[in-house]
Amino acid sequence: MTVTAPRVEAPIVAGSPLLGSMNDLLNDPLAAYLRARREHGDVVRFRAGPPGLRRDLHAVFSAEGAQQVLATQAANFRKDNVFYEEVRQSVGNGLLTSQDDTYLRQRRLIQPLFTRRRVNGYARQVAEEAAALVTVWREAPGGTVELIGEMRRFALRMVGRILFGTDVEKAFTVVERTLPPLQEYSLKRGFSPVKAPRTWPTPANRRAGRLQDELFALCDGIIESRRADSTADDLVSLLVRAENAEDGSLDAGELREQVLIFLLAGHETTATALAFALDLLARHPEEQGRVREEVDRVLGGPGGPGGRAPTAADMAELSYLTMVLKEAMRLYPSAPVVGRRSVADAEIDGVRIPAGADILVIPWVTHRHPDYWPDPDRFDPERFTPEAEAGRPRYAWLPFGGGPRACIGQHLSMLESVLGLAVLLRAFEFEAVGEQVPLGSGITLMAKGPARCRITARF
Repeated sequence: MTVTAPRVEAPIVAGSPLLGSMNDLLNDPLAAYLRARREHGDVVRFRAGPPGLRRDLHAVFSAEGAQQVLATQAANFRKDNVFYEEVRQSVGNGLLTSQDDTYLRQRRLIQPLFTRRRVNGYARQVAEEAAALVTVWREAPGGTVELIGEMRRFALRMVGRILFGTDVEKAFTVVERTLPPLQEYSLKRGFSPVKAPRTWPTPANRRAGRLQDELFALCDGIIESRRADSTADDLVSLLVRAENAEDGSLDAGELREQVLIFLLAGHETTATALAFALDLLARHPEEQGRVREEVDRVLGGPGGPGGRAPTAADMAELSYLTMVLKEAMRLYPSAPVVGRRSVADAEIDGVRIPAGADILVIPWVTHRHPDYWPDPDRFDPERFTPEAEAGRPRYAWLPFGGGPRACIGQHLSMLESVLGLAVLLRAFEFEAVGEQVPLGSGITLMAKGPARCRITARF
């Protein structure tokens, strides 16, 4: 007779008697996730909420577990959890949040706009925007810049020019005013065991509605301006004209939702990578010097031969800069938490996941897992040599997610980041001013303070 071994249940992370782990997950989730893996292992359960209303959240920390959830068992783990539903309610059912036939149809219509060849064609715009930023920074008061805000503005300008073919200075103001409070609103509703319907006229709902209306109006204006130009080849203009025999085209509501997702997600990843890559290099002058030697060799240094703008063809030659960027994205992933919900009973890393469970894959912890990253808090670009990468599990590094729902814009983000950094590092030397940036986590990684840097022009 065959004896079936009992299935292992995920250990429960201890919390307070009144609210379980809710306060930890709201106040300092990044520390809570790291502590849970250290004390309980690679799959755990957080219980959040008061007695009688608590909800279990299964957190997965290992690369192998992340691969199971996002790739090999992806069909069983959907974007149906409470957090994605709140995001969907806030920013619409675009490519980030849609599912099933809707997602597949959207992806088929949008994928041709993100081919490597088309994305490489945007290198000139990236170089020009970076050169414009160099000009602005030469006049920086006191020779000091604040990297978080500067890189958000820079990334949004690139998104505006590449995706929308237009100046987005107004968009920056709207996004900076509306996105952080909408993130906080959605996150609190996701964790809350009891919440008022969004249609109820509570102060929080009314404020969120006003913020959402601002974002929708911004997107509608962008779409209308692109409809008026039948010759434009920016991504939104192409999206307006996108159609095929199988899927038709995107209607007005779908266009708005895609533009909003591109506007928000399209600059967040790049801005985070740029800001923290520069901050890390400012704190590690030896690595900064090595990057600059590479950039000078490839592009021509100050007063050297060439001194040209970077192109997409330079990406392969800027290998150490790319390693620095990848290490920055390891330490500071813009999406530190990725959510799913299980359809049926499953097993992840040998632990039972019941049907209907909310699952959190935590890149913030996976990127610091000592099984893959010795001395994980140390900044070490050499972790990303080809040999080192080949020796690690595929999902030990997942700043763009993975599996069939991996970020469609990851090549664009890498192009913007590598070429943008090359231009800035060729023009300036960077020295950190003050302590490291305190962090929090909403839907994306959030800086809770400034990252000030003293810059010295090289030419």
